[in-house]
Amino acid sequence: MPITEVADRVHRIEHAYVNVYLVEDEGRVLLVDTGLPKSWGLIALALRRIGRRPEDVAAVALTHAHFDHTGTAARAQRRLSVPIWAHTEDFYIAAHPYRYAHENLRAVYPLRYPGAVRILGAMAAAGALRVEGVEGLVPFAGEGPTDLPGRPHVVFTPGHTYGHCALHLPDRDVVLSGDALVTLDPYTGHPGPQIIAGAATADSAQALASLDKLAATGAATVLPGHGPPWTAGVRTAVELARERGAH
Repeated sequence: MPITEVADRVHRIEHAYVNVYLVEDEGRVLLVDTGLPKSWGLIALALRRIGRRPEDVAAVALTHAHFDHTGTAARAQRRLSVPIWAHTEDFYIAAHPYRYAHENLRAVYPLRYPGAVRILGAMAAAGALRVEGVEGLVPFAGEGPTDLPGRPHVVFTPGHTYGHCALHLPDRDVVLSGDALVTLDPYTGHPGPQIIAGAATADSAQALASLDKLAATGAATVLPGHGPPWTAGVRTAVELARERGAH
């Protein structure tokens, strides 16, 4: 199974081109995003491989509430009895996974970008069309430090969704960027630092503006929602994403 320790006590699970992260802290685990429905067994296996149990998961933090990031959130809420944290602007999407704002018509992207077909197909096979909504979420209390495992700082980065948030781990020099900045766009198949295409982004101009917030963290490592980790510094990643622009 593709699970890798990508930073100090931060583990990446890659499944169907979607990333899930486990953040360890003094015996507790924070699950950052939850992947697709068929990611559930992989999350359980990953916990065992790092010597943790399901009951060690103290909370789930969602960078945003798109279906490929909330695919096992409702199940985690039921099975693990853990709180699911997110920005209030994304509560509606969490409850209704297929009702979200996007700028461009999605159907044209597989035709325009054939390289994306295998990615979208893998996501569909992993349950992308059968995601259960989740309610009863706990709101992030604004930006800044939290008491969640790993003490992540919430960084409000709207644009991909209106409630998108990145999570900065200052003591580990890492920012979990969610889909505010990715290194693989599932809708185009293009690699490298970029914002997600308008097929799934609510406001590309706002998403590009939010890159300033990511750059301000100064993190050495970027852990995106899609694609491999970026270890050449967040500021370099942001510069490259700005050069690429919206698509």
